[in-house]
Amino acid sequence: MTGAIRLLGTVMPASTADAPSRMPPAVYVLGLSVFALGTSEFMLSGLLPPIAEDMGVSIPQAGLLISAFAIGMVVGAPLLAVATLRLPRRATLVTLITVFGLGQVAGALAPTYEVLFVSRVVSALACAGFWAVGAAVAMAMVPFGSRARAMAVMIGGLSIANVLGVPAGAFLGEHLGWRSAFWAVGAASAVALAGVLTRIPPIQVPEQKPRLRRELTIYRDRQVWLAVTVTALSAGGVFCVFSYLAPLLTDVAGLGDGWVPTVLGLFGIGALLGTTVGGRIADAHLFGVMLAGITASTLLLVLLALAAESPVPAVGLSFLIGVASFFTAPALNARMFNVAGAAPTLAAATTTAAFNLGNTSGPWLGGTVIDAGLGFAATAWAGAAMTTAALGLVALALLFERKGAAPSLGTGLVAVSSAVGRDADRTRCEAV
Repeated sequence: MTGAIRLLGTVMPASTADAPSRMPPAVYVLGLSVFALGTSEFMLSGLLPPIAEDMGVSIPQAGLLISAFAIGMVVGAPLLAVATLRLPRRATLVTLITVFGLGQVAGALAPTYEVLFVSRVVSALACAGFWAVGAAVAMAMVPFGSRARAMAVMIGGLSIANVLGVPAGAFLGEHLGWRSAFWAVGAASAVALAGVLTRIPPIQVPEQKPRLRRELTIYRDRQVWLAVTVTALSAGGVFCVFSYLAPLLTDVAGLGDGWVPTVLGLFGIGALLGTTVGGRIADAHLFGVMLAGITASTLLLVLLALAAESPVPAVGLSFLIGVASFFTAPALNARMFNVAGAAPTLAAATTTAAFNLGNTSGPWLGGTVIDAGLGFAATAWAGAAMTTAALGLVALALLFERKGAAPSLGTGLVAVSSAVGRDADRTRCEAV
């Protein structure tokens, strides 16, 4: 490699690119955008009763608006990644955040349940596409050794959405009507759009544009599929419990309804703390973070199942589960980029889809356990079973890694040794 690399149309000295302590401001803009996206994704959990009453539907029907968003994320991430593969990155981000914001406006003005449902699907598709493209852009703007930290900034936006955005949406819904929460997210989307326009520079179009056939080769790599499954299972194990945490706290632990927002806020604070710490150390200890975090999540879920009837342990464990589960999130994201580095956009899309598969399958499993008459505390046992399976697959991936198996097409295109892999990673910045 030469003494400098081209990145986003500028020249960055190699020594600067290797400095792990510096994070481009554009990455924080992406984190701000994710705050708006995450608030919209999760805020409906506190708005279902008024939406159901206003739209003349049952609460379970209103709950389908949440499922529609999650499914839209699963489907939309790879589809939008493929559809925008050869388009300029900044222009794509601008278009997607604009469509997302308009989706919030459409939701705020929706005259019927059907229109609101469609607005949620459209918003989910734009959200998924922004996540996929934004993550790929973030990876392109940082050196190899700072990938997990960059993802921690983006995931931090999601954590802050849980701490501030979702409670704020519930507050607005209670005092100004549920439509006001959609208007607020629309305004946050406008701020994010301004940030993208002013802080993310035009990304240099590479001489050789990305090819779909070449990017699809990542799916021949067993490590990619292991990363997908680990991500889905670890996320699903936590959301298997989180989705039913409110009735667990009130019906099992015996807490009053007023405690639920407080405990949900504690979970969000724990998630933010876990993301920050995990992002700091995951680049140097990727497998260590995944093994430690998923092991801790499993043990904490088991403890919650055993102590669910005691309010103090239930509250404390809710906070710790937030810490442990989001501690692994930056590592899970970075791992996918490491094993699918030849296809950064599809890698981001695949990670997004995997997380939302977990966010869909976890609540489904929890609901199945509850419908079987096992009670709300049993969701913690079911979640622990999912994270245990994830832990076993992480160990399997580590075994393959240590055996030094011949890299498949997905990984072989980007690395032969760590040094060559790091240079190849910098070169790929021109191709995002």
